[in-house]
Amino acid sequence: MGRSRVVVDGPSNLGLRPPAEGTVPGCYKLAGALRDQGIVQRIGATDAGCVVPPRYDRGDWKPGDGVFNAEAMASYSVRLADRVGALLDDQKFVVLLGGECSNLLGPALALKRRGRYGVVYLDGHSDMRTVDNDEYVGAAGGEALALVTGRGQDDLTDLEGLKPYVRDTDAVMLGYREDEAYLDTLNQAGIPHWSALDVIADAAGAAAGVLDHLQGLDGFWVHLDVDILDAEIMPAVDSPNPGGIDHAQLQALLRPLLADEKCVGIDIGIYDPDLDPDQTYAAELTDSLVAALS
Repeated sequence: MGRSRVVVDGPSNLGLRPPAEGTVPGCYKLAGALRDQGIVQRIGATDAGCVVPPRYDRGDWKPGDGVFNAEAMASYSVRLADRVGALLDDQKFVVLLGGECSNLLGPALALKRRGRYGVVYLDGHSDMRTVDNDEYVGAAGGEALALVTGRGQDDLTDLEGLKPYVRDTDAVMLGYREDEAYLDTLNQAGIPHWSALDVIADAAGAAAGVLDHLQGLDGFWVHLDVDILDAEIMPAVDSPNPGGIDHAQLQALLRPLLADEKCVGIDIGIYDPDLDPDQTYAAELTDSLVAALS
């Protein structure tokens, strides 16, 4: 990879439900945990600091009120877009340490300001929940692919009047399980998708299919929710599920995507150090990311 790499922290947990009453999601500690494993030095990156998120406070939110923390998330997404955009202007390859899946709003906005970009959405869930296919919305982390493709409330989907940040034709989704609830929505949108079983069967083939589909764009961004990994391999997430891929398959999927000259960056989210007290899973995840970026 010719471009130099930078690591920037985007430690927002605004888009997840509290793990228990009176607590906040621990995924905001992801960046610190991966930094502690030496990720910045090991991938030969420079340090681009941290975009500090607003306080997690759902107030008196109740089901039916829309996305919680939406105002804070919108302002944060603009600040994150400003930071990511400046790094891209400087010809850097951006490694964004989340956070949770709504972190994608920042890079997606930054890229829409620049031109026509795709997103490769790697996740154990499609994150296509909307008010049209479920009882209500709430946690933006479960709605992130819907939001960046323009589905949902305008205060998140239409920042700066740029809705949608990513066209349906320019998105791909990989890693969902066989019981995926919103597969019909993905199909109706025409978003190409590969299940976890598809990736397990042929990770390199899935990556090749993605790159073929995204030809002709100005570039693309990779979003990685680590719950794409099987629950036994990565239990330190808010919604672990069986039937996922392993680290070797993740590396085989990521390596050609991240090496492609049109790939401008990746965000990593959902790993929760609170659920990994001895940092076992942080070490394994960092090893995989380093291998994929080698």
